[in-house]
Amino acid sequence: MDYVLQQTLNALSVGSEYALLALGLAIVFSIVGLVNFAHGELITVAGYAIYFAAALMAPNPWVLVAIGIAASVGAAWAFERVAFRAIRNAPVNTGILTAFGVSIMVQNAFVIFVATRPKPVQTPEFLASVVQLGPLRLPVLQLVETGVTAVAILALVALLRFTTLGLAMRAAAKDFTAVRLMGIRANRVIQAAFMISGFLAGLAAIFILSRRGAVDPFMGFVPVLKAFVACVLGGLGSLPGAVVGGLVLGIFEVALQVVLPQDVAAYRDAIVFAVVGLTLVRFPAGLLGRTVELGDKDT
Repeated sequence: MDYVLQQTLNALSVGSEYALLALGLAIVFSIVGLVNFAHGELITVAGYAIYFAAALMAPNPWVLVAIGIAASVGAAWAFERVAFRAIRNAPVNTGILTAFGVSIMVQNAFVIFVATRPKPVQTPEFLASVVQLGPLRLPVLQLVETGVTAVAILALVALLRFTTLGLAMRAAAKDFTAVRLMGIRANRVIQAAFMISGFLAGLAAIFILSRRGAVDPFMGFVPVLKAFVACVLGGLGSLPGAVVGGLVLGIFEVALQVVLPQDVAAYRDAIVFAVVGLTLVRFPAGLLGRTVELGDKDT
């Protein structure tokens, strides 16, 4: 029973990480229709910001956390302003190619100007500690990650429901043209969406770095790939779907890690993606996505 509870907490922790990243992808896609594959580089930017801040100033770990999140938010704003604003009205393929271009440029910038090898990163020491509750040994990192994700989701819900900016973002997700006709500035809404995605990526980066203990130029690739899978599984563009997809993906990954034999566990990701593909055959729009009737094809 103790083992089951510990693995449940582990599954919720991994699912929370995917949910944070998937939310960042979903909020941008819901407003501008962009699948931002450069989202993973926000994690890398946050990681290197913490690394350089620790090397130059050696401040309090809490200050490092704030610097990492601020760097991620700033990078998200810069990506939108420099790269994505110019192609806002371009075809979808242009946006995808631009996102990949930004991702590759950022990765190579870190390779050229920093290093290809992982660099150790200082994170709050208490995240590496363990809480003993009777027979249970609960890692603080997993408890904090699950709790922070829950608070971030509630804060995002409150922002979207009870603030003027949130209402504008919800309206923009429904009909952006109508929002602009009402006098709401499109740039303000889109920048807010990118900066919120950067904030969520910065939060996720703290926990990813606490697990890894190091930063490298390519550390954001796998997390954002799985976050994209979580978005598609939950329903691309659906914020509740992003959360559900992230949690389901994390829980399923951990469950497979527990039940699969050791010689088969190496194929866990392949099995996960295969099951996700089969799920999408049954639910083409995702678990919480809206089905859009496109009509029959001409023969």
